[in-house]
Amino acid sequence: MFDIAFEVIDCGQGQPGGTAVDAALLDLAATGRAVAAVWEAPSPSLLAPRSYRRYERLEQVRADFERHGLPVLLRPSGGGLVPQGPGIVNLSLAFEAAGRSIDSGDSIYASLCELLQDALATFGIRAEIGEVAGSFCDGRFNLAVAGRKIAGTAQYWKHLGPGRRAVLAHALLLVDVDLAVATGWLNEFEGALGSGRTYDPDAVTSLARCLRADQNGRRFAQDLRKQARAALLQALRPEALV
Repeated sequence: MFDIAFEVIDCGQGQPGGTAVDAALLDLAATGRAVAAVWEAPSPSLLAPRSYRRYERLEQVRADFERHGLPVLLRPSGGGLVPQGPGIVNLSLAFEAAGRSIDSGDSIYASLCELLQDALATFGIRAEIGEVAGSFCDGRFNLAVAGRKIAGTAQYWKHLGPGRRAVLAHALLLVDVDLAVATGWLNEFEGALGSGRTYDPDAVTSLARCLRADQNGRRFAQDLRKQARAALLQALRPEALV
């Protein structure tokens, strides 16, 4: 777990994909503050890493999706294409980090996953760390429930000057979202690019789906997204916040 007292920041919702939130947090981290934000994008969008610039059709495909009301934003962190929008709750942490990303990256990922595991445990859900074949933005530090991805993580390190670096650690939690629709958007975008990537909607799950299964179809609280945000903040141990 992080041995850091995070200051929770209300950054607002910013751009649809939350890139403005992450940029604001990194700016604060550059001043020596350790900051956190829990947020949802106000409308659907897709986020792609800047490495997608290698596709010649990227800007044309982005323009086509924008015209159909689904903006595609580029983010500085690595990984793959992900959905954003209501029902997807994000946790972004930014702080000055000692050492190099090659030395500290895995421990930061592990701490982020542990935090997410604690938050999901408040709902009685046990999540495991590992890759999930067929899921979007697959990686070693996914969180999965019964073999299906429920959360993904990413990092970005920013050079601040001689001997100084800030790290942005980000997690995306699928809370209450139509997984088939979201996966369809991703597959349509990858197909338009000609990337050859496809994603399986059955490789992912959501907090809502897990709770429905646990409760045998009984209706659960309508404010699930609010509860998820509260659980993430609680996992940050707010009593230790400055």
